[in-house]
Amino acid sequence: MIVKRMIQGCLVMSVLASFSALAGNDTSIKGELRSDIQQSMNTFIKSHSVNGKVFLYDAVKGKLLKLSLDSLHSGIVKKGDFYVSCADFVDQNDRKIDVDFLVMPGNDGVVATQAIIHSIDGDKRKYHLENI
Repeated sequence: MIVKRMIQGCLVMSVLASFSALAGNDTSIKGELRSDIQQSMNTFIKSHSVNGKVFLYDAVKGKLLKLSLDSLHSGIVKKGDFYVSCADFVDQNDRKIDVDFLVMPGNDGVVATQAIIHSIDGDKRKYHLENI
């Protein structure tokens, strides 16, 4: 019984640790850079919106999603050449869609270059940017 509880405790701790790692926020990204990354996401969303909706193709499911912005996340991490931050949207089927934005330095500051579906209703999708 004691061993079983120890194993359960270890499992709970590893799950909690993985959630905090997934949340992702590099506190060394500060000040103007942090605000510029957030602003580049806002600019991307606004420039890709039609009547308040962002249309994003889901290559995994082969369907076009019609998204309404819910909220921007404050967390930012660095993956390879990109800064990555995300936003929550709701699609035409009322599913929660977590979209990651790839932001990179350019000639005139930072620019959001791509939006990637990171999860649908909490079901996460993996992608790798570190080896680009």
